[in-house]
Amino acid sequence: MKKEKSKSTRLLYLIAISCLLIFAILVASAIIDIGNKLRNINDTFGKYIEIGFYALMALIIIFGIIRPIYIIFRSPDLSIITVENQNSKMAIRTYKKVAKIIVKNNDLKEDELLMLTKYHDESELLFSISYVFKNNIKKQLNGIIIRNAKIVMISTAICQNGKFDMMTVFAINVKMIKELVLKCGFRPSTRNLSKLTINVFSTALIADGIQNLTLEDVMPNSLLNTISDVPFLGKIVESVLDGAANALMTLRIGCVTRRYLYSDGEVVTKSDIRAGAFKESMALIPEVALATAGFFPKKIIRFFTKNKKGEEENGEQ
Repeated sequence: MKKEKSKSTRLLYLIAISCLLIFAILVASAIIDIGNKLRNINDTFGKYIEIGFYALMALIIIFGIIRPIYIIFRSPDLSIITVENQNSKMAIRTYKKVAKIIVKNNDLKEDELLMLTKYHDESELLFSISYVFKNNIKKQLNGIIIRNAKIVMISTAICQNGKFDMMTVFAINVKMIKELVLKCGFRPSTRNLSKLTINVFSTALIADGIQNLTLEDVMPNSLLNTISDVPFLGKIVESVLDGAANALMTLRIGCVTRRYLYSDGEVVTKSDIRAGAFKESMALIPEVALATAGFFPKKIIRFFTKNKKGEEENGEQ
């Protein structure tokens, strides 16, 4: 049984690494393609524009993707601590590291701060970490998930390029996982991180594919006819739906990550993780929609309303 589990774990790691390599190839291909187009803009300055673009993209990838991944993997892993080795030197070092990260990345109450910094022994520190996690940190995780889903919704609704959507969704999901990890003070187990890597990669690929969908693919003809009466509204609705779909997938990844953290922090059992993730993400989507509603300018709505009234007046004349 242990050998089978070990084989499945190694296979999971291999798939996760393969996903990262495929993503790197796709990103490199997209960047080179855009760079070639920029070079052809101008015979004199085109090559400098291309070099500048490559330098900018390198910085974005380093600080937007590679660094967050490094921070996630460098964070302590509580799942390696079992009942048998709770008082080992490794476990004690892990508890102390988790406590320091929590103190650094959270606005704690005075009593919670004292619990994590002025403890008498390791068992008291472990109790303090569990107490702060359940009574303070746990309540803040939804806010991080919703904020990042909002960013995904707005950015992918505005961007009309599938490859950029793919990179954006991947980078924001990695950033969200990093923020959740820093907030909790520890990361999911390496096995669960591999599953998350595959999920994030799949979500990024879907974001690329969603860009190619049109309203005809998802809406009935009666509703399409109504939308087509208003100039440009179809394109706007299409973009908003793209953003909403990507936001929903980001919410799901956030909920799965949160439940992995709960599981490794012994807040829920592993059997609960997948069961509630989709249900929770559906429950959060209205909050994301309300948070992004204010982003779309009222002037656009007034423009379409005014345009529609003008057409009706011309028709009457």
